[in-house]
Amino acid sequence: MKQNLTLTITSLLSILLAVCHLSDDIVRGFEPGGFKHISGILMMVVWLYGTLVLSGRRSGFIIILLGSLLGSVMPLAHMRGAGLVGGRVAGSSGMLFWVWTLLTLGVTSIFSLVLSIRGLSRLRRDKQRE
Repeated sequence: MKQNLTLTITSLLSILLAVCHLSDDIVRGFEPGGFKHISGILMMVVWLYGTLVLSGRRSGFIIILLGSLLGSVMPLAHMRGAGLVGGRVAGSSGMLFWVWTLLTLGVTSIFSLVLSIRGLSRLRRDKQRE
């Protein structure tokens, strides 16, 4: 039970950090704002639904696993070339928050990924015992 609560908390934190980071990307001009982000919003809604409504179920673990994979790829996408976004962040204000959300998102997403894999294996093990 404790692992499910920890997974819920880390998954919610990952969703919050992903939204903060995407918002900061739009404000800084790295991503253009607009209707194209509706797919990202829908992905966050599905991830949130899997975290809160489907908690402890196989489908919830799978949704969290996929969302965590996406969240853990965000730092990698920004760390190509010459550092974070090719050094464009270094001269801008608020860079600590931008980098912090990016790195923290990577940590919480990978941790959620590990916990969702453990949850899936625990479900499988419990089903085999029955």
